[in-house]
Amino acid sequence: MRKTVLITGGNKGIGLETTRLFVQNNYKVITIARDYNNFEFNKNDNVEKIEYDVSNVNGIKDLVSKIGHVDIFVNNAGIMNSIPYDNYSEENRDKIMKINLYAPIEFIIQVSKSMIEAGTGRIVNTASIAGQIGHPDIWYGASKAGIINATKSFSTLLGPKGIVINAVAPGPVETNMMAVIPEQRKQSIKNSVFTDRFAKAEEVAKTIYWLATECPEYINGTCIDINNGAFPR
Repeated sequence: MRKTVLITGGNKGIGLETTRLFVQNNYKVITIARDYNNFEFNKNDNVEKIEYDVSNVNGIKDLVSKIGHVDIFVNNAGIMNSIPYDNYSEENRDKIMKINLYAPIEFIIQVSKSMIEAGTGRIVNTASIAGQIGHPDIWYGASKAGIINATKSFSTLLGPKGIVINAVAPGPVETNMMAVIPEQRKQSIKNSVFTDRFAKAEEVAKTIYWLATECPEYINGTCIDINNGAFPR
């Protein structure tokens, strides 16, 4: 029987590459995103598309209930503002925390219910190096640190019930999100890594896929660094 994977933010960037990998390996893929303009899998019968704004945290319970059981959940949707900490509006703060932290935690709570009943399941969260070393966008860094902590916390709660939950912490990745990073910071980051380049979305996706499908179940509650030796400058 074909397994089903649910991917938030599966329409672009890391999420798109992750969608592609699961499609190539004959999974039924359900994606959640705000829009699907120019989505390359719009006409693919193996990809179900759900238009939903994950900042609507209160609606996630009903959404997951309608979707039903999934074997794998990839918690990928996220945003970054790159707004100075002393000029951060309440609206921007609330939005980034809802999308990057509150929604992912709510998704885990709701998706894991049927996984617990099945006695098996895999969850992969997309964190960031920002959650480990800090970030000029204070709330982005805080939200990603929260995801890393939630991964470890949920592993102690869900691991005994047969669920494997891990995270990835990429450095900057060649996606549209790069547009909000100042050029000076981009160069500083490139100077701090071994190969003088940013990560490719497919490199992160391959790690997510491995954690979601093939990694030993003893790897649980772990955050895998994908940063090519980057360190704060």
